[in-house]
Order: sequence, then C-alpha cells, then structure tokens
Amino acid sequence: MSTTLPDEVTLTADDRCDACGAQAYVRVVLPYGELFFCGHHANEHLDTLREAAVSIQDERERIASL
Repeated sequence: MSTTLPDEVTLTADDRCDACGAQAYVRVVLPYGELFFCGHHANEHLDTLREAAVSIQDERERIASL
C-alpha cells in the first residue's frame, strides 16, 4: 500500500466524509472505488481500511492549521 496518490490533489471543502457529510481530510482508494473521511471517522476506520487500501491520502494535519 502506498500512502500517497501519484496525481494527488489537495482535498477541498467540496470533498465530504462518506460517513457523516463533514469536510473530508482523508481519501482512501480501494480496488473497487474510493472513500472520503473527516478526521473523526478516519481515526475510527483507518486501521481497518489500511489492509485493503490501494493508497491513502491523509491531510488531517490541515485540521489544526485552518
């Protein structure tokens, strides 16, 4: 698993968490699609998703800087 995407683009306010609709700071690319997560749901699910992820774009460090 790679932790960055080759053509990685910064996530924007238009990218929403698939679990709750908040702004997404994590993109998980899986073999069958991608999921977006806010910081809270990324913390909750990321360990499990790492096993299946093709790549993970993690921008949670931006949360404190906003």
